[in-house]
This record gives sequence, structure tokens and C-alpha cells, in this order.
Amino acid sequence: MNKIVNILKPTGMTSHDVVSCVRRILNIKKVGHTGTLDPDAAGVLPICLGRATKVSELILNKDKSYICELTLGIETDTYDSSGTILHRSDKFDIEKSKIIQAFKLQEGEINQIPPVYSALKVNGKKMCDLARKGKADSIEIKPRKVNIKKIEILNISDNKITFYVECSKGTYVRSICHDVGAYLGCGGHMSFLLRTSSGRFNLENAITLEQLEEFSKNATLDDHLYDVDYVLSNLLEVDLKPSAKKYYTNGGTIDSKRFIVKGLKTNDEKSYLVRVYCENIFIGVGKISKDNNTITLKSDKLFI
Repeated sequence: MNKIVNILKPTGMTSHDVVSCVRRILNIKKVGHTGTLDPDAAGVLPICLGRATKVSELILNKDKSYICELTLGIETDTYDSSGTILHRSDKFDIEKSKIIQAFKLQEGEINQIPPVYSALKVNGKKMCDLARKGKADSIEIKPRKVNIKKIEILNISDNKITFYVECSKGTYVRSICHDVGAYLGCGGHMSFLLRTSSGRFNLENAITLEQLEEFSKNATLDDHLYDVDYVLSNLLEVDLKPSAKKYYTNGGTIDSKRFIVKGLKTNDEKSYLVRVYCENIFIGVGKISKDNNTITLKSDKLFI
């Protein structure tokens, strides 16, 4: 079973917990998730099965969207409700225009400082592990460039702000909450998070772990599984000539006479990934390389 299933992760479970459940339900050893969701968060968590785990990194790189609740007046060390409270404020008489401005500053390509309680590594060690050992002050946290493509306030009620955000990989929604609270001068933390989409996967095509078990028992699971190339629709398609298949799958470099690229790349990248098919069968992800007038194809990930 080399497929992808979109699980609706509940709160209270880690992403690894979900992987373990899927492994047990489907009796498959090779299972992997495509981007960690914190235990307190819920929502879309695509799970790769079998050889589909080879594309987990490509799914991880996709844009994501969330609905989040920010609670003003309480700042925590983790930037969410699971952490230790560092500061409280009862001053919420903040003009709506200032709140809107705070969110506007989070939009677009920004330099974001990740939470110290995150899985990012410093000198090979997770920052969260160092922080829990009392070494938070010794960690040099460097800002990272992320792209907040859309951020929209949905509701403001007392000290609670619900908002929607579409963002690039590597974005910490917790940091958005922290930074908005800091700008408003009262502090804030993320009190709820729901991931609504990850690439082509969304809430509409997600299933619960209970449904996964039911569909597996009823032999209807295929209706809820996705082929590997479903998540690669953003890549150009390449048709490999049958005579070149063996050489290609053995790691050989193929010249442009032996494959056809469907579509044109809109930029001048020297190399880029493509979906490779042979006789209408998906065989993997390849890499096109351009050197002057020479165009070649080499396998990057095989699925046969």
C-alpha cells in the first residue's frame, strides 16, 4: 500500500501518536507524517504509507492554512496555552484600528523569530530540549524568512481574536500570536489552532482515525486513499520513452531525445523536479537539468 491518507488529527495527540495508530490499524510498518502538529492543535495531517513516505518532504514544503485563536493579556514561554505564564495584563482597551495594524505587520514576507520551545535544532540539539534543561538563555535564536500570504481577522470578542492565515512552510502561528501581543503591549498566546489545509489536502477530504478503522474493516478504504502523484500536481509532467525506462530506473542520465516535457517552466531555473511517467504509469520524481543547450533527466525518487 503506497498511498497517502489525510487524517483529521484530534487535540491531545502528538503527530507521532497518529502515526502509531495508523500503523496499528492498517498493519503497515512504513508510515510517516508530513509536518508536525502540536498536541493541543487539531486538523489536517496527511500520512504517507509505504513507499509514499519518499514524498513526505515534498508535502511538508507545501503552503498551509490555519484558523487560530489568540488570547491577549497572557504571555507564555511556549507562546501557547501549554506553557508557563510569564506575564498577565488586564488592559484590553485597545482600539480596533491598532489590532488591525498589528496583523497587517504580520502579512507578506517577514523575518519571524521561532519560539524557543520548538523542534528546531541548534548545534544538533532541539531548542525545546535545551529550554527544558534551563538553557534557554544560552540559545541564539535567529529569525527566519517566512511568507504570510493571507491573514484575516474573523472575530474579536473581549481579549479573544480569531483569525485565518495562509502561510509558507516553516511558519510558526504561535509566533504570530506572540508578536501581535507584543505590538499591542499586553502580551498574548495561541489558545487554539486548527490546520485547515496542507497543500491539496483540506478538512473536506480528511477522515478521523475512527473512520480509518471503519473503512479498513469494511474494505472501503481505497475511496479515501490518494496516489503519490496527486500531491505533485504542481510539478510538470514528463513522458519517458519505454526504451529509456530501464536505464533511467538504474540511475542513468537521460538526454532530451528520450523524454517529452509537458508544459514550459516559467522561470530560468537550471534544475527543477518533475513527475515522470512511462506509458501512462507514474514511476517517480525526476530532476530536469539545463546546461546551455543541453537538457537532461535523472531520477530523484523512484516509486516502482
